[in-house]
Amino acid sequence: MWKRDDSAKPAAPAAPAAVPTQTVTTSPAADAAATRPMAGDAQRGLEKTAVNIGKSVVVKGELNGSEDLTIEGQVEGKIELRQNILTIGPNGRVKAQVFAKAVIILGEVTGNVTATEKVDIRDNGSVDGDIASPRVAIAEGAHFRGSIDMQKAGAKPGEKADMKPAAASTSPASPSATGATAGVAR
Repeated sequence: MWKRDDSAKPAAPAAPAAVPTQTVTTSPAADAAATRPMAGDAQRGLEKTAVNIGKSVVVKGELNGSEDLTIEGQVEGKIELRQNILTIGPNGRVKAQVFAKAVIILGEVTGNVTATEKVDIRDNGSVDGDIASPRVAIAEGAHFRGSIDMQKAGAKPGEKADMKPAAASTSPASPSATGATAGVAR
């Protein structure tokens, strides 16, 4: 029995010594990736590139960041994630001007939404405001009230702005306003 205890004691210190030896010989990026899963749940969230704002969180003011963001709570003010994806979850309530690379809406947004790539309003999603994005998707069952500007990134801002007032000022009785080609004829 005494020999079994001696063999168990050296094995216990040897195992922890092997772990630091491995982390010292690995690259810093691999070391960080290897140690994060072994740490607690608090550090596991750090390895993700998305940040969550929970249901009970209320943010008032300006929200800027350089990570993807998911909002399940309430945000009022201005949201700027110009190089990242913003997701408004099913419980999310946003009353703000939104600027992001892509916006996915499952909750409610009141305010203008500007995206450089895409705006996607999913089932039960709601937007009350104007959308400016080269790609817009609105699912069946979604709510949208406002205007959509699907101008491409390289186009001049004044080109479509000239067409909108012209189409609005044309009377409904004129033949050019009854067809779908009224804005294209310009």
